[in-house]
Amino acid sequence: MRTYGYGHQCLDEADVQAVSEVLRGDFLTCGPAVRKFEKAICEYTGAKYCVAVSNGTAALHIAALAAGIGAGDEVITSPITFLSSANCICFAGGTPIFADIDPETANIDPVEVERRVTSRTKAVIPVHFAGQSCDMEKISEIARAHNLVVIEDAAHAIGSDYRDGRVGSCRYSDMTTFSFHPVKTITTGEGGAVTTNSPQLYEKLCAFRAHGSHKDGAMADTWEYEMRELGYNYRITDFQCALGLSQLGKLGKFKARRREIVSYYNEHLGLPHLVEREFSNACFHLYPVLVENRRDFYFKARERGLNLQVHYIPVHTQPYYREKFGYGYGDCPKAEEYYSKCISLPLYPSLADDDLAEIVARLKGIIG
Repeated sequence: MRTYGYGHQCLDEADVQAVSEVLRGDFLTCGPAVRKFEKAICEYTGAKYCVAVSNGTAALHIAALAAGIGAGDEVITSPITFLSSANCICFAGGTPIFADIDPETANIDPVEVERRVTSRTKAVIPVHFAGQSCDMEKISEIARAHNLVVIEDAAHAIGSDYRDGRVGSCRYSDMTTFSFHPVKTITTGEGGAVTTNSPQLYEKLCAFRAHGSHKDGAMADTWEYEMRELGYNYRITDFQCALGLSQLGKLGKFKARRREIVSYYNEHLGLPHLVEREFSNACFHLYPVLVENRRDFYFKARERGLNLQVHYIPVHTQPYYREKFGYGYGDCPKAEEYYSKCISLPLYPSLADDDLAEIVARLKGIIG
């Protein structure tokens, strides 16, 4: 019996060839493929600047540092996300504040964001869950009214559109972060990136990626450099970026197939699922459905060769956040209700129509 996971990388011979060419070349890291990948992301998203890094968590971390988040600052984010969206706030010394979700999309609710703004609020990190953009126009309006930095966590959303532009353009934000983990829409193995339209933020991002070092002015053509802040080694390799470039060229095809799969599930399963808003044209990363008796459903699916996943345990209920910040169950009731029923079905472009029919047949054997 063939098994299916909830996500899987989609590689072809062109990807292998792209990596092989770099491996046979002169640069394995800090070379021309990194700059080409960054330029390609800018061209795709419409952002002016891009800094590619070692993973999506690193992208969030340097974005938080570039935003100036520090001790005493509060940063509002979603509880329905991976740990990194909140952890990056802690890495920078800030305090995460969780705003509840819109249960129809599982995205952060702008109304809940505004309710949590205080005199200590420094920034907002909306998370584009499952590939659908949050309502960035409303979040941007809130941010402007309170002088807040906006960092879009688009780990799920490269290839997605919001209104008349691409996620990552930073039209409604200061920075946008991406992840290129193998289960994401495109992959570099591990990897991430930050886009921005600000030259000042771009300079900071570059420095935080590379140990806090700067090489400008008269130093540009010498061995000299200056460390002006504490940075990190978050650099990405050339062969990873070669893979990313190859993958980025197929993003349109990947998006079309992902949307076809979502439509197929919507038509043939009849399980409650997330709603796509009118302002969204999502490159869906996940297809979560809502089921009763989720634990029983999970193990029955596994018996049938379906290795599903849950996205996500609400971050505010994790022991670290309960013990350090005093969060607990009941703080974000809509997120907790969503979590109690959500489970993600297989969604990746290499699934053929026969695979989808087989997956649906196995699932109907569970739901009756």
